Amino acid sequence: MSYHNPVLLNEAVEGLNVAPNGIYVDVTFGGGGHSRAILEQLGPEGKLIAFDQDADALNNSIDDDRFLLIHQNFRYAKRFLRFHGFDQVDGLLADLGVSSHQFDQADRGFSTRFEGALDMRMNQSEGISAMQVVNEYDESQLRFIFKEYGELRQANLLAGNIIRSRVVNPLKTTEQLNNLVKRLIPGKRENKVLAQIYQAIRIEVNQEIDALKDLLLQLPSIIKPGGRISLMSYHSLEDRLVKRFIRNGMFEGEPEKDVFGNVSVPFCKVGKLIIPSKVEIAINGRARSAKLRIAERLKS
Repeated sequence: MSYHNPVLLNEAVEGLNVAPNGIYVDVTFGGGGHSRAILEQLGPEGKLIAFDQDADALNNSIDDDRFLLIHQNFRYAKRFLRFHGFDQVDGLLADLGVSSHQFDQADRGFSTRFEGALDMRMNQSEGISAMQVVNEYDESQLRFIFKEYGELRQANLLAGNIIRSRVVNPLKTTEQLNNLVKRLIPGKRENKVLAQIYQAIRIEVNQEIDALKDLLLQLPSIIKPGGRISLMSYHSLEDRLVKRFIRNGMFEGEPEKDVFGNVSVPFCKVGKLIIPSKVEIAINGRARSAKLRIAERLKS
């Protein structure tokens, strides 16, 4: 697809174990690749509800009576599902991260490869932009996002230099940010560090970690007993949250045990961690960091 080449398409959809008359949710619609694959397995009574906060994705909507596309952030999935009359569903798929379309649109500011405004908002009608983050956050805030969201050892160096540089020339474009970083980082590591910086700023702009936590915490009430979740992440911050939630039903610590030493958790994992094959990575380089985890809702 020109908009977005879906990663682990067959594996992610197969993980849902789609029932022909079931109700399913794709919370990251994008180009609609995963949604179309789910619809192919649904019968006339089946339903698919999709979410996407990016207005560009609405142009990919599917003309099918069984399909509903909701223009919202997936952190509000439970609220909007209930608004449309769906209390519980049989399965939910999430392909986290940035679509190929978003990376390839220079004016969106997601990519280090193109000159464009520092935006990085997945929903361009609301929220703060990357330009506001790099020009308005104080040094401690910048240091935090580079360390926590970019996992950068150079967080102090980067934050301090951005603060000093923006006094003379506010950072408005990707080229300005790239040039600043290139002066600080040796050539061999330049591209990797730039990617980590962009990831950190993008996560902050879109509140991606908080949104993912909100979604995960809703899953026990959204998914029917026996229903499946198919969750694909692209960096360690997301994958750790998904892995811990599937295992423990929480993000930190361990679940409480009853008097018999048993724990009660909402999901159990299905199979092992799935990663793209060498063939898929060769075809779609953006698949290389994908990790797919599948789990099933346990009976209460």
